[in-house]
Amino acid sequence: MKKPTRKAAPALPGRRESRIQHLTDLHLTYEGDKREIAIRPPDLSVHGMFVNTSTHFPEGAIVNLRFCLTRSKVKVQTRGEVRYCLPGIGVGIEFLELGTEAVRAIDKELRFFHGSRRPKSRPGEKQSTRKAV
Repeated sequence: MKKPTRKAAPALPGRRESRIQHLTDLHLTYEGDKREIAIRPPDLSVHGMFVNTSTHFPEGAIVNLRFCLTRSKVKVQTRGEVRYCLPGIGVGIEFLELGTEAVRAIDKELRFFHGSRRPKSRPGEKQSTRKAV
């Protein structure tokens, strides 16, 4: 029996890196609030994620995220800042305090689901200067 091929979405025009949607146990809360926000599978990169939710978040809102990577089972917990909101669709969140081990685990997961291809920067594209904490 042939194994199914794993496919991940290639980087869309305007995106600096590829994304995956392979997470489990995903939880999102407003910082300072214990109520969990209803969300659907996100689009994950090493710098952040797009989370599908009908809940409105203002740009600049700080959220707490907790999720488990599907393949490696690495559990990640971090804070993030809402960079943009598409009302009724979801929010783009940039990680603020992602530890080195979590960055490595996410990168390894991305490479696995993208067939070991590392996303490359496009000419003239700025790289993030935010350090992982």
